[in-house]
Amino acid sequence: MEVEQKIVEIQYGNKERSFLGFTSINTWVMVLPMCSLLCLFSVSCINPFAPKLDTEPASLLCSDLTNLENVFCTFRQAYAFKDTSLYSSILATNFIFTFRDYDRGVDVTWGRTDDMHTTYGLFQNVQSLELIWDNIISESGDDTLHSVVRGFSLTVTFNPSDINRVDGYANMTFKRATPTDPWRMIRWRDESNY
Repeated sequence: MEVEQKIVEIQYGNKERSFLGFTSINTWVMVLPMCSLLCLFSVSCINPFAPKLDTEPASLLCSDLTNLENVFCTFRQAYAFKDTSLYSSILATNFIFTFRDYDRGVDVTWGRTDDMHTTYGLFQNVQSLELIWDNIISESGDDTLHSVVRGFSLTVTFNPSDINRVDGYANMTFKRATPTDPWRMIRWRDESNY
């Protein structure tokens, strides 16, 4: 301590000087490595396993509903995220859903409002939904009206011990006013085993 004091007196005379509030060289020598370590740790907080920021354009996220395949992609995402607003974006205002009630032996049909309520109830009462679109069995139509029959597999998980799998075909009709407008589903006939 005396040697350091002597060095300070030689360098600065008898006046006591401070640098950043530290009057002792010993203190400064201890603080400098600690600051260096702090800088090193702050740089090392970068997580190499963290996902990168998604910079892909929105068109790659199946938001362009002028492409019929993107309508199916949006349908799949709506089920995966249980998102009724995403689901409603592909339905026309005059949408009709039909399925076969095998217990009663009749076809049951409802409109867009009932379908939205039913889909909302499904989304609220399941833990997860996984929809996989299979091959297109048949398709016909033109630039403004198009029908598609496509296979699908749907896994409905109510809880880990209650999982239902549904396989079948979706017979769907899509319509738009002009070839540049987005497709909207006007009819869906569910031809599944459920």
